Amino acid sequence: MKMSPERGGAEGKEEGSRMASAALPEAEAVQPRNKGNFKYAFTCALCASMATIVLGYDVGVMSGASLYIKRDLQITDVQLEIMMGILSVYALIGSFLGARTSDWVGRRVTVVFAAAIFTTGSLLMGFAVNYAMLMVGRFVTGIGVGYAIMVAPVYTAEVSPASARGFLTSFTEVFINVGILLGYVSNYAFARLPLHLSWRVMLGIGAVPSALLALMVFGMPESPRWLVMKGRLADARAVLAKTSDTPEEAVERLDQIKAAAGIPRDLDGDVVVMPKTKGGQEKQVWKELIFSPSPAMRRILLAALGIHFFQQATGSDSVVLYSPRVFQSAGITGDNHLLGATCAMGVMKTLFILVATFQLDRVGRRPLLLTSTAGMLACLIGLGTGLTVVGRHPDAKIPWAIGLCIVSILAYVSFFSIGLGPLTSVYTSEVFPLRVRALGFALGASCNRVTSAAVSMSFLSLSKAITIGGSFFLYAGIAALGWVFFFTFIPETRGLPLEEIGKLFGMTDTPVEAEDTATKDKAKVVEMN
Repeated sequence: MKMSPERGGAEGKEEGSRMASAALPEAEAVQPRNKGNFKYAFTCALCASMATIVLGYDVGVMSGASLYIKRDLQITDVQLEIMMGILSVYALIGSFLGARTSDWVGRRVTVVFAAAIFTTGSLLMGFAVNYAMLMVGRFVTGIGVGYAIMVAPVYTAEVSPASARGFLTSFTEVFINVGILLGYVSNYAFARLPLHLSWRVMLGIGAVPSALLALMVFGMPESPRWLVMKGRLADARAVLAKTSDTPEEAVERLDQIKAAAGIPRDLDGDVVVMPKTKGGQEKQVWKELIFSPSPAMRRILLAALGIHFFQQATGSDSVVLYSPRVFQSAGITGDNHLLGATCAMGVMKTLFILVATFQLDRVGRRPLLLTSTAGMLACLIGLGTGLTVVGRHPDAKIPWAIGLCIVSILAYVSFFSIGLGPLTSVYTSEVFPLRVRALGFALGASCNRVTSAAVSMSFLSLSKAITIGGSFFLYAGIAALGWVFFFTFIPETRGLPLEEIGKLFGMTDTPVEAEDTATKDKAKVVEMN
């Protein structure tokens, strides 16, 4: 069953849901899941996803460290905004570099690069003597973050079996939230140090988890899909045998990956020489995804960019990065109380991301995404209302308004964590075809980081222009648009093999058709033993 390019809307989504629902029982009816293989895939996903802890730690620690940086270095609100948000701009560069690196040397080595770069950036920030040196450290750290957010979800999606792909790929968001929580705890733990030491220790200690990650990654296998792209069929077959639910699934996954890579199904050598595309493989990928995409590819790209845009444009970074200021505006005073409330928010985010992790492959992507966005919309309206009431009565404490602000913030991060937070990386790592997956995810991550930078570097100025309550009403309006977008353009992908998801967007090539096309139109593939 496949959807033609002309069919879409509700009919396409219903068809996608039927395909996704049918895929699970068929896959599970073959043989019971190999628990040893699942544990191996689980371990691989766990190690790779730990790369994203660096982004979470930076976001979390900067929310509190910024209070002390401003006092110690005597910087303005504009300089503070730039320092907080510029990392997202640098991560944009890192995500594109990460895409090229992961296609060149492999997904696993790229994770090592991410950890090494972030370690260097953390040390630079920790030893910074002035604002300029701190910004240099932010640049290096941003490059490392860009590498991490691009490669971790791609690797995890490519190594995971279809039956648990949502569960395992959501680990990237789990570790972002663990990193945020660790950043909050670091703020609270080191806040009592002398002013000139407190923020430096908070930032510099971030080098420890990334250095440990670089060592752990060497025990991971390479992505089987990257191995096939390089013609290393024997190595890919060995990895798939260890990460698939059944031997039959391992064979089927290899056939699908070979077809997507343009290798005939009956070619079973250990190593094959891949065909050279005219103008180079990289130019072909850019042409297929950006310069001359098919209608189906445009729909895939729109879905990926849209989900990344709305994840950030709904104000998640404003709530997380500026949480002490938001709590302060709500009537909470004192550094200890502010950082304590922020830690409570981090705990809520982490707990609810675990709920999403266990529900993605049971409930599905689409229901969680729509529920999450609707809940965030209600919470943003509540937060905007509470902050507006508190702001209009600066000399009086209004308990119900303060309570509404606190409940709205905690509920907002909870709703974010059960859907829009983890689903962004899960969905983007699934929808792109193999040949453009690294670049496609890099484009999505770039959209994410640009939007994040715009939100985080404008929040203080926006709050002064339309009040802090007005800012959250604006985010609520964007959340409403996001819900409509998700309902219209995001089909269900639960349980489908990666190579089959393109059909939901109107791609017409099945693995067999792709194989025939590859055999007829591409240069001959030479088998080597």
